[in-house]
Amino acid sequence: MGPELSIVIPVHNEAEFLPRAVPELLEELRALDRAFELLLMENGSTDDTAKRGEQLLAGEPMGRVVSLATPDYGAALRAGMAQAIGEHIVMFDIDYFSGAFVESALAAEADIVIASKRAEGSDDRRSLLRRTGTWGFNLLLRTLLSSEVGDTHGMKVFRRAVVEDHSSAVKHDSDLFDTELVLRAERAGASVVELPVVVEEKREARSSFLKRVPRTLAGLREIRADFRSEGLL
Repeated sequence: MGPELSIVIPVHNEAEFLPRAVPELLEELRALDRAFELLLMENGSTDDTAKRGEQLLAGEPMGRVVSLATPDYGAALRAGMAQAIGEHIVMFDIDYFSGAFVESALAAEADIVIASKRAEGSDDRRSLLRRTGTWGFNLLLRTLLSSEVGDTHGMKVFRRAVVEDHSSAVKHDSDLFDTELVLRAERAGASVVELPVVVEEKREARSSFLKRVPRTLAGLREIRADFRSEGLL
């Protein structure tokens, strides 16, 4: 019998941050008192991320590092979810995770549970620019893709059956793999619950929000075109 939870985390050039993050992450996961596996999906790193991850997980029987040649966040998520054996698949970032969210998500008993920065009661402590970006992304989801989901980025818990049913149809990797997966599942009738969350960055953002905007807009337009051609819009 497999673990109840599969924790999937893409990591890229995180050799310096892993010694801080992994012990904290493992402490939160062990506090759940649920069987879990932890997959650190190293993708295209040019530092010692894989080696450092393996050292930190040496005493964790269900923890492992999987290395991919190409730096691609979405492709790493896809590969990790494909290898996951838990009843529920948990999507974390190495600098954004919460055991308390997982407990709340499991109690919600939904197909997909999202830690939504847009949910009533959330406390988003990020910069004004990033909060505005989340608002704009939500607006695009509603206007371009007719979605009722308020936030598709950040922590999520999926029933593994939902991932198995819909991930093969997802055409985008990079920043939008999980967004497209959620949208496809939503259109197929999967139950989606959004829970409030406190968002406080554990470190300064590593990627430029402004540089991602054109890529995200182009990706959403492509998803819209795909959905139209498939009769999903």
